[in-house]
Amino acid sequence: MGEQSGLGEQRGVGGRHRAARVLTEVFQPPAVVSVLLLISPAVQPGFPGTIWFGVLGAVFVCVLPLAYVLLMVRLGKLRDHHVSDRRERTPLLMLALVSVVVGLLVLNLIHAPTSVSAMILALMGGITVLAAVSLVWKISGHASAISAAAVIVALMFGPAWLPLLILVPAVGWSRVVLRDHTRGQVIAGSLFGGVVIAGLWWVLRGWLS
Repeated sequence: MGEQSGLGEQRGVGGRHRAARVLTEVFQPPAVVSVLLLISPAVQPGFPGTIWFGVLGAVFVCVLPLAYVLLMVRLGKLRDHHVSDRRERTPLLMLALVSVVVGLLVLNLIHAPTSVSAMILALMGGITVLAAVSLVWKISGHASAISAAAVIVALMFGPAWLPLLILVPAVGWSRVVLRDHTRGQVIAGSLFGGVVIAGLWWVLRGWLS
């Protein structure tokens, strides 16, 4: 009985770990932010014909920084593509910020919808703060991204999308189970994304319209 109980506990732990890994990979920040950028033109006339502006924004904000991270991982310069080592985070976030600024300039030159620019500016603010905080504390980027996305989507499309908020504790749970973050780091990231980044997007959307 004792051995069977032990095996059952091991299977349970293994199952939780696998579920946490799936949530972490599926809802990693580049993927979540890419979706936000793709739908960002939806609040203005012309969508979905204007979706390519969102695609271009995603290239600068997500694809290029992620490609660099994957290259560094392959070269052995980084531990993993989630950049688990806090000391490695700030330089990479600053590099991502440069890519975001370039993307914003390009989109402005080609007269992209202001909703795309508002999303990018809100993300720039978030990246800047996360980079600063990462100097001293490993706040959860996963929690920040999914929380910001859930709140912004609900603000964009209405209360019917509020059930997306259940993803926030689910993703936060995955980060704690995998021991990549503490509960405090996940809670702080969730509040930062859902309140600060989403709030900044809301203000910029109204200001730039």
